[in-house]
Amino acid sequence: MYLYNNVWNGLLVLRFLNLNLQNTLTLITMIKSAVSSISHQFTDLSMVRQWNYTIREAVNQAQCQKALFLFRQMMQKSLQPNHLTFPIIAKACGKLNNICYSKIIHAQIAKSPYSDDIYVQTAMMDMYIKCDSMNIAHEVFSRMSQRDIASWNSLLLGFAQLCVVDEVLSLFKQMRVERIQPDSVTVIGMSQSITSREGIGILKAIHSFGIRIGVEIEVSVSNTWVSSYAKVRDLVSAEKVFHGIEPCFVTVVSWNSMIAGYAYFEKSLMAVSFYKKMLYDRFKPDISTNLNLLSSIRRPEDIFYGKLIHCHGIKMGGDLDTCVLNTLISMYSKCDDLSSARHIFDNMVYKTCVSWTAMISGYAEKGDLDGALALFHSMDAAGVKPDIVTVLSVIAGCGETGALEIGRWVKDYASLNGFRSNMMVLNALIDMYAKCGSIKEACEIFYMMSERTVVSWTSMIAGYALNGEFEEALTHFFHMLELGVKPNHITFLVVLQACNHGGFIEKGWEIYDLMRKVHKLDPDLDHYSSMADLLGRRGKLNEALDFIQNMPMKPDAGIWSSLLSACKIHRNVEIGELAACRLFEMEPRAAAPYVEMANIYASTSCWDRVTSVRRLMKQNQVTKYPGQSTIRVNGETHKLTVEDWCHRKGPIIFEVLDGLALESKYELDVSNLQDVCP
Repeated sequence: MYLYNNVWNGLLVLRFLNLNLQNTLTLITMIKSAVSSISHQFTDLSMVRQWNYTIREAVNQAQCQKALFLFRQMMQKSLQPNHLTFPIIAKACGKLNNICYSKIIHAQIAKSPYSDDIYVQTAMMDMYIKCDSMNIAHEVFSRMSQRDIASWNSLLLGFAQLCVVDEVLSLFKQMRVERIQPDSVTVIGMSQSITSREGIGILKAIHSFGIRIGVEIEVSVSNTWVSSYAKVRDLVSAEKVFHGIEPCFVTVVSWNSMIAGYAYFEKSLMAVSFYKKMLYDRFKPDISTNLNLLSSIRRPEDIFYGKLIHCHGIKMGGDLDTCVLNTLISMYSKCDDLSSARHIFDNMVYKTCVSWTAMISGYAEKGDLDGALALFHSMDAAGVKPDIVTVLSVIAGCGETGALEIGRWVKDYASLNGFRSNMMVLNALIDMYAKCGSIKEACEIFYMMSERTVVSWTSMIAGYALNGEFEEALTHFFHMLELGVKPNHITFLVVLQACNHGGFIEKGWEIYDLMRKVHKLDPDLDHYSSMADLLGRRGKLNEALDFIQNMPMKPDAGIWSSLLSACKIHRNVEIGELAACRLFEMEPRAAAPYVEMANIYASTSCWDRVTSVRRLMKQNQVTKYPGQSTIRVNGETHKLTVEDWCHRKGPIIFEVLDGLALESKYELDVSNLQDVCP
């Protein structure tokens, strides 16, 4: 501007350059044009920055649709997005989980000068990962001309979220080949991918690698290890990692990870005790703390602690949080307090699909299929579309109550609502049909599946075992091995139970050794219980006792109960007394051990000892609750208890039962007569 305002200086310049008037005017025009262009560019750059800021604020406030609308307006104003705009808008598409929007933004990036920008490409990968399109994300990654650690970590975390351990480890090996130095995010991603107990060896290897590269001092890495060890059922290692964190680095997330670990093991007392210590150390709990604590309460005897946590959550202001209310519904339902769960549900201002599903699951798990179905129809009428978890809950309820016709209706509903080929629904239907006694329909679904996972095979094997076809269960198990499907802990448990009920003691030992020696899986208490029960049922009580006493872990009540039941079958008083004493110590108020021991004494005519057991029951205030059966007639559920004459059709029911008993007695007498007089 100085050139235009100062005439004298302008003349001096012209004289110095020796330019004529025409050339001078041309030069002045060029200078004006350049200055105008530069000024316009600076204005555009400033405006793009302003738009970027506005779009970023919308994304940060979870207003992703608004962010996309602002981006569209920006383009309409002929403002060109830069290398900062595209990652922001990609983040918005990822949060919306909208693959269509994502592809549109991808097309815009491809036409821009930033298609090869590593920052933009990494943001695109993350966008596709959040849209559950790992194949496209992997393709973007493969086409990148250069990759940094952020690019590798983005893809690795995507596979980790899917728990695809093989893909995660393969990617990690490829990183090492290309000399990319892993960091704390890499270790976190690999650790998060390990979610099953079979992966405990891999997790420990990742732990060792993390220590070797020096990332164990980062509290986020330690928190991830605490959570991961709990998921692979190694609570001891989780506790060691937590206590190994320097006190000055411990955060609320660290405490929450450990409480979540106790919740995973259903150790409610330890979770509550840990929570008290957290408060004593002056850490302020958050919503996640409350959710993890409530998740640890799953037994009716722990409901007192659940109510305490509920009260403390209200004081913290968490009673208005929808996630907390949903977890409370689930907690009260698992603790057999459906009335409290329903009270919370009915008073919720805003009910999500999760809220409805939690309440429906509560009814279904407790065998109240009528209540579950009524709520399911109310949910549909309220305009809330049931999701896959809702459908799975109703299917499970049908299996538990043996409601085959309703199960078939739910199957049709699932097919009409887009769940026809869903793997989880198909596996649940196999389980439901098997539990309802229709093994033929379970087979039809199993054999029509285009792909069968270990869960599919396990469900089918369990179905055969449940319906008494034990040899068929073993046949399917060995066929599964031939096809290269790797069995897990649950598969082996189901097969051992099939051997148990079928009386295949040699096969039982073969399966047990196959689990430990070939597949390198450590048995749980359930596996030991099944083996002890197998030995006991076959009359090998001394071997069963030796097996239990040589276990690498402390036997629980289930194992001693199995041994006691076997002693009742074979009338073994000595070992029965040993098992009963252990159970009296563990569960002094449980009625079953007293009844079993009294029956053993009665079978050997030790009536004085029967009297002493009954006296001990009264002394310990043990209450024996009557057994209960459930039957559905014409779509209505009827519950029957022992000697219950209160049912409106009780006289007819008992008259029919008496007739069946007489007919059974007659058939037995005829059979005995034929044995005596062939």
